[in-house]
Amino acid sequence: MPTTLPVPIEFSLPEGWRAAPPDEVGAPEAAFIALHPHPDSGFTANITVDGDFLPDGTTLEELADASVVRVRAMAETTEVVGRRAIDSPTAPGLTQRLTLSAVVAGVHRDLVQTQVYTTVQDAGDPDKRAMIRTVLTATAAQHDSVLPDFQAFLRTVRPDTDTGTDTGTDTATEG
Repeated sequence: MPTTLPVPIEFSLPEGWRAAPPDEVGAPEAAFIALHPHPDSGFTANITVDGDFLPDGTTLEELADASVVRVRAMAETTEVVGRRAIDSPTAPGLTQRLTLSAVVAGVHRDLVQTQVYTTVQDAGDPDKRAMIRTVLTATAAQHDSVLPDFQAFLRTVRPDTDTGTDTGTDTATEG
């Protein structure tokens, strides 16, 4: 069963990308996954969305570090090649890029992940902060060509204020 986001969001997919059930594509920890229409040498670039409430005092840097540890546990090699803060008064965040080598479906792959962490206040409880993590994973050869689609996707991600609930338990919706 896909993960539920801590706060509801809405977004629009870039042209050609299609939503896929997270369980069916091996990403049960994701609340949402989108697949690129043109695989590169058998690997399909993908965008995943997940999130959680931030415990008091937890920083986005700590979450990004924990993500690196998780990726290292699954990959042959992992390197953080960039990290920077996103300075936004309404949705501060952090972005990091990882290069990794891993065996995926029995094939050795050189992959790149661009991870974006955004914080959002819970509308039902302003003292709670939620984190939404959006990740692009692609082959090293295809990453730069799908990155503009990912950036366009990120520009459309926003809180879903028309869910009819203030519990923050709705999953992502494609708008």
